Amino acid sequence: MTDRIRVMIVDDHPVWRDGVKGDLESSGVADVVAQASDGGEAVERALEEMPEVVLMDLQLPTVSGVDATRRILEEMPHAKVLILSASAEEADVLEAVKSGASGYLLKSATSEELADAVRRTRAGDAVFTPSLAGLVLDEFRRVARGSEGEPDLTARENEVLKLVAKGYTYKEIGERLFISTKTVQNHVHNILAKLQLHKRYELMRYAIQKGLDRSPE
Repeated sequence: MTDRIRVMIVDDHPVWRDGVKGDLESSGVADVVAQASDGGEAVERALEEMPEVVLMDLQLPTVSGVDATRRILEEMPHAKVLILSASAEEADVLEAVKSGASGYLLKSATSEELADAVRRTRAGDAVFTPSLAGLVLDEFRRVARGSEGEPDLTARENEVLKLVAKGYTYKEIGERLFISTKTVQNHVHNILAKLQLHKRYELMRYAIQKGLDRSPE
């Protein structure tokens, strides 16, 4: 992909935001389409400007970066959030990952590293500062071990899940599978119960993280 990436920068320090904006735009990688100084403002601006990648600080006034990340991805599940923080604390990194962030980069990263991270994040890579990658991998392994007993979905439930990941409405799913909208709702209810999820956006996020939005129909 050679087109410039639509980026939003969220940080409560305007000088820092301006510096990052200048670095990204001068690199030719991105256009900064929005900026925000608080998590609540970030959610509003994201919905207005529809950035592809959000650079998110964690320590923000009023609404934290973790909460803002979660809210943005609830509304825009195909967006990518890359945390750009001064904190290398394990708890901060893992909390960010659990909120749905695609990666975590320390503010000590060079301009070149930041531009490359934005490019890779838009492409779907999980991008982490090397010193933090190990603990994230350990957490993924721990979660994987804990989900080994996850109930299998039926063939029909898997079909429904793939279409949910692709953003189809219940009505559209029913038309594609030649079943009623009510039947689709029942399947989604059963899938949520099996995966121990509660809302449709959580199901969509789960399916996207599994790569089902890119699977053939």
